Amino acid sequence: MTESLGLRERKKRQTRSLISDVASSLFMQRGFDNVTVAEVAEAAGVSTKTVFNYFPRKEDLFLDRYPEAVELVTRAVRERAEGESPLAALRRLFLDMLREGHPLGGIAPGYEVFWQVILDSPALRARARELVEEFEGVLAGLFAEAAGSEPADPAPRLAAALVVAAYRAVYVTNIDRIRAGDPMQDVIADRAAQLDRALCAVESAVAAF
Repeated sequence: MTESLGLRERKKRQTRSLISDVASSLFMQRGFDNVTVAEVAEAAGVSTKTVFNYFPRKEDLFLDRYPEAVELVTRAVRERAEGESPLAALRRLFLDMLREGHPLGGIAPGYEVFWQVILDSPALRARARELVEEFEGVLAGLFAEAAGSEPADPAPRLAAALVVAAYRAVYVTNIDRIRAGDPMQDVIADRAAQLDRALCAVESAVAAF
């Protein structure tokens, strides 16, 4: 039974990845608003119902790594080393992903195309803002859990907001540099130091709160 469940889960993940990959390719070729879910389904060889079973919203076909981001930060905070703060654990996670070239790690060749698709679509921009707010809520919950905070304590939410703001500031700066023509390798080389400084500043700000 365990092996059967494992196989079923692997097949589900493969199907989800296939649908997302096909959708992303179509969106980057033609623009998000010019591709329908039915076209994605046909290209992926599945039904429209199957697409919606995996992705309740069309926008999530393109912003498909959000669940993975939540899983990664949750594991980093909950499984951090003894004596390590949640913020330090997140800084380590973000820098490790950047060094490893993880798709959620930041900047890589081709990311400017990904962001142009988002910038060209009001629906994607709106959904991205929603996911950022949701992510901030996830972080606030993790920080509160780690600290055993009272519900009325604003510190976990402040820490979460600062982490998101710091990460976004570095990310947007990097994207702007790339779109302005700065060499990709120069941007990537600078990113780790910028991100480290930004998150260290967050730790100092939270400690002083």
